[in-house]
Amino acid sequence: RFVQVWHGSGQPWDNHDDIEVNHRRLARQCDQGIGALLKDLKQRGLLDETLVLWGGEFGRTPMSEKRATPGRNHHTDAFSMWFAGGGIKPGNLVGETDEFGFGAKTEEHHVHDLHATILHQLGINHERLTFRFQGRDFRLTDVEGKVIKQMLA
Repeated sequence: RFVQVWHGSGQPWDNHDDIEVNHRRLARQCDQGIGALLKDLKQRGLLDETLVLWGGEFGRTPMSEKRATPGRNHHTDAFSMWFAGGGIKPGNLVGETDEFGFGAKTEEHHVHDLHATILHQLGINHERLTFRFQGRDFRLTDVEGKVIKQMLA
């Protein structure tokens, strides 16, 4: 089974101005619910078999855009996600950005690697999902994703 939870209507996390104020407010709104979910799963003995992840498909540029209010743009080269339960090593950090948060400094991983890791933890071999269409191989993780073994317990 899969459950996807969205926070806020529309795309409140995709704001480009006053990010510190807006994201702090949004995080405060969902923090208690996330904590309660993780605590409940752990108390019921379900956290080990339930994969919980939080994140999006991009981060924010470390530099401000020129606009009336302080803002930052989408940034695909560096972003953060967190994972809990489901065989993920707790308290583990994988990768690091440079001092500006602009690019990967260590352990660079593509989003295809995240997808491969998630599928692996769900018991699905992403490489077996390959199919050929019009002379090209396709799969959910494109033809590149690799399981990020450092994340695994």
